[in-house]
Amino acid sequence: MIKDIKRKILHFFYPTRCPVCDEVIYSMDRFCGKCMENLNYTEDDVSISGAASFTTAFVYDDNIRPAIMLIKKGICGNADYALGNELADRLEQRGIIDEIDVIIPVPMYKKDKIKRGFNQAELIANVIGRRFNIPVSPDSVAKNRKTMQQKTLNREMRMKNLAGAYNVCNPVEIAGKSVLLVDDVSTTGSTLAELTSLLLSVGASEVRCAACCQTSEQSKT
Repeated sequence: MIKDIKRKILHFFYPTRCPVCDEVIYSMDRFCGKCMENLNYTEDDVSISGAASFTTAFVYDDNIRPAIMLIKKGICGNADYALGNELADRLEQRGIIDEIDVIIPVPMYKKDKIKRGFNQAELIANVIGRRFNIPVSPDSVAKNRKTMQQKTLNREMRMKNLAGAYNVCNPVEIAGKSVLLVDDVSTTGSTLAELTSLLLSVGASEVRCAACCQTSEQSKT
């Protein structure tokens, strides 16, 4: 409630805009009506190896891409609020959110995060965490080195690319807990699978995965 009031007040000074077309919208809106009509929701989520579930909101296409690119360029705007709440809706509808003890955003390499100014997965995770009063732990897992884009690699190269790229910093915070891993876009699912395996290895009771968007490439794998 307090967050909503702050958002409405802020709207008077910095009008809320649609993260797709940049049109001014109402303070509590996520997208403008026209863009909302054009968004394509995912129907059948693919599975992530080792994960108890995998939930997505949108098909990653030209209709949603501007919102994703906005936060990837280091400009938050209304994108985190819009994307985070859409994903939160899906998680709530499927009863998944009731099973979660802690939310962990997919980490960025430290230098990349400094360059961008924030981790977009963390911003999205924060929206979900605030809405359902679930703790978000961005420091539980760290990315140790820069990796190549997974979509450019075959299956064997993807595994080598991610090997040793992540480590768990706070195993005690994860042991015995149901974890929700959150990302903005899932292209191949390899990163989520690697992190799922890592979290289970340090004692997580289960890992559930979620991403705002799922690419057509992943649907075919």
